[in-house]
Amino acid sequence: MRVLVTGGTSGLGEAMVAALLDAGASVALTGRDADRARAAARRLGDGAVGVGMDVRDEADVARGVAEALDALGGLDVLVNNAGIGMRTVNPRFLTEPQPFWTVPVERFRDLVATNLTGYFLVAREVVPRLIEAGGGRVVNISMNHSTMNRGGFVPYGPARAGAEALSRIMAADLAGSPVTVNILLPGGATATGMIPDDVPPGMREHLLPAEIMAAPIRWLCSPAAAGVHDERIVATEFSLWLGARAR
Repeated sequence: MRVLVTGGTSGLGEAMVAALLDAGASVALTGRDADRARAAARRLGDGAVGVGMDVRDEADVARGVAEALDALGGLDVLVNNAGIGMRTVNPRFLTEPQPFWTVPVERFRDLVATNLTGYFLVAREVVPRLIEAGGGRVVNISMNHSTMNRGGFVPYGPARAGAEALSRIMAADLAGSPVTVNILLPGGATATGMIPDDVPPGMREHLLPAEIMAAPIRWLCSPAAAGVHDERIVATEFSLWLGARAR
């Protein structure tokens, strides 16, 4: 299995890359900083390739996808994961949330360009290649619906809501094709770099480990998930979901 994971240098992306490598996949992981992406690939070990790619930029996405395809000798799965968090807009967003009208316009645009437009640009570049190759899979990483509607979460909430709507439309557009699209989310706040330093007392011990994504992403990239399409899978409920599906 040959997988492209955007935003794979840390957090959920890094955890998913590690899980896929452990399952025997070859993985190209991306990051805005090419040196950091290559360093992450070296740290993660055999089978990993680091690719510098800015998902906000159409030309850079075309170049980065071509580099990943060349390195892997083809592509079977795209995992759209690259994103930046609320702390890039408001470093104290959990303890001092700011109303939407105080959000700097340039921060709004940058987050939406990364977390929503980036999903579109990378999928737009990859999916035609998957169709031409005879099939493939897209997994778009999302988050809880409650976070999409939470006060003080502009523009993170709207951008992720848009990415989830985009995923559903992608699945509809690809219905009946050899390419599947599914949504995967952790199921709660995770212990990653997106969490601010001033986490409220008692919250940090309840954060999910990034490794919560390991089992479902391995399954979604496995033969067992062939034909699975337009599903929204919550990592914390994955075992229950899989059991219900088997029944």
